[in-house]
Amino acid sequence: MSLSSLSNRTAMAVEPDGESHWLVVSDLMASLMMIFLFLALLHMVQLERSHQVETEVRVTAAELRQAIYLALEEEFRADLPRWNAELHRPTLTLRFREPEVLFDRNSARIKPEFETILRDFFPRYVRQLDPFRQVIREIRIEGHTSSEWGPESSPLDAYFANMELSQQRTQEVLRYAYGLDAVEKAGWFRTRVAAVGLSSSRLVRDAQGAEDADASRRVEFSVLTNFEASLLAGRPLDKVTATSEGPVIQ
Repeated sequence: MSLSSLSNRTAMAVEPDGESHWLVVSDLMASLMMIFLFLALLHMVQLERSHQVETEVRVTAAELRQAIYLALEEEFRADLPRWNAELHRPTLTLRFREPEVLFDRNSARIKPEFETILRDFFPRYVRQLDPFRQVIREIRIEGHTSSEWGPESSPLDAYFANMELSQQRTQEVLRYAYGLDAVEKAGWFRTRVAAVGLSSSRLVRDAQGAEDADASRRVEFSVLTNFEASLLAGRPLDKVTATSEGPVIQ
């Protein structure tokens, strides 16, 4: 047998194996492509679901906060002018802004006029928030002061002196609330409420940007919902359904 014949036979024998090798590689590449496509599709579905959940949470949170606002606004609409108070819709904050009624200057003692207001306000406030207790993360009582203190005090000394004063004032407000039967019976309220003194960190300013000392001396009641926690957890907030007897949390 000649050398050329032997080479031809060898080439013919090797050729089928080469084709088989490339077929295996081609199948493998196709399988990997399918896996990549599946993972990409799964990722897109997860992103869409995450966006959907976020949208649902935001919509439900807006509806929920609106329901809380309407409940408080209807309850206290007639009282706010005579209390010199206001209800801020975006933050669900009820603000008492008459310093001469709230406390004596540089004192944490609640004035009799403010005690009368709190005795009327607190039971009604807790009653209106009760239907929403499952989605209320915190009810925050905030004490705010001006930046003023003694004439010899540095700004930093005045800030910390007002910090201590604002904390004492909110504690006194909370202590007074716990002395009211309607509040004491609302066990959920005790687990949600917080008394916070913020000193002069959130001053009220006039149109020219100057500090309004009187307006800065105030007490605020704010409602914080579970919106942030629900958004991070990727689950919708509880739904709020309006009934003839008021809102119901589902």
